Amino acid sequence: MKVNSSKLELAMANACMTINELSKKSNVSRVALTRFISGKCNPKPATIGKIAKALGVTVQELIDTEAATSNQLNRDSENNR
Repeated sequence: MKVNSSKLELAMANACMTINELSKKSNVSRVALTRFISGKCNPKPATIGKIAKALGVTVQELIDTEAATSNQLNRDSENNR
């Protein structure tokens, strides 16, 4: 899963939360959060769950659904070969 950095930042703004506050509330390091926002790495599904829970949003509100759909389509086409 890929976190959509714009959606994550928007959720943080809606929650009036800084990256440090989100780190403490989600129990995800500030360094990791910064990497997710910058797109340098993708979090594990459980980590996205922690972030979503801390922000009071659903996982679907944070992930890049186009990338998820594209990945699923690629997997489906590989399985049909």
